[in-house]
Amino acid sequence: MSSPKQSKQEMYLKIRHSTAADRLTISGIHANAFGEEQGQEIVELVNDLFVDKTAKPLLSLVAETNARLLGHILFTAAQLQPKHQETSVRILAPLAVLSDVQGEGVGGALIKEGLKQLTASRVDLVFVLGYPGYYSKFGFQTAGILGFEAPYAIPTEHEDAWMVQELKPGVIGNIVGRVQCSETLNQPHHWQE
Repeated sequence: MSSPKQSKQEMYLKIRHSTAADRLTISGIHANAFGEEQGQEIVELVNDLFVDKTAKPLLSLVAETNARLLGHILFTAAQLQPKHQETSVRILAPLAVLSDVQGEGVGGALIKEGLKQLTASRVDLVFVLGYPGYYSKFGFQTAGILGFEAPYAIPTEHEDAWMVQELKPGVIGNIVGRVQCSETLNQPHHWQE
C-alpha cells in the first residue's frame, strides 16, 4: 500500500538500472526535458559521461511505467581535493523527466532510489548543481558554506545551487575541499547558469 503523499505516477513506477538498449530513449528524455535550447548539449553530456572512464563508477537509473521510460538520472564519480583517500564522492548530473509527467514524482523517485543505492555502496557525499528549492526536499544543502568548493566558481547569486548531501554521518564538518569531477563534466560551460 502506498503512502498518501505518493503521487499516482510514483505508485506505478519501476526504477531500474539503465541498459545499453535504453540509450536512444534516454537521449530522447533529456532532449524533451531540456528543450531546444539546452537539450542537445545535455544529450551530448550524457553520451560523453557514459564512455568517460574518469566518470566511473557511475550509477544510471531510469524510471519506467507500462514499458515507457519517463525519466533518467546519472551519478558519476568525483574526488575531493586535496585528496581525501577515504571519501567516496559522486555528482548527480543530469536528471531529466519527460515534460508530460513532470511534477508527478518521477524525478523524486529517481533521486530517492539513487541515494539509497549509493548509500548501500558506501558513497559518503553526493553533490549537485541545481534548483535549491527542489533538491533541498531530498536532503541536499548548500555546499559552499560547509566548506565544499565547486569545480568552477559559482556566481554569488547562484551559490545556493551548489549543494551536497551526506550519505555517511559525520563526514560533513570533518572534511572540506574542492570537488574534482570527471573530465567530461570538468568544462566551465557545465558550471554556468
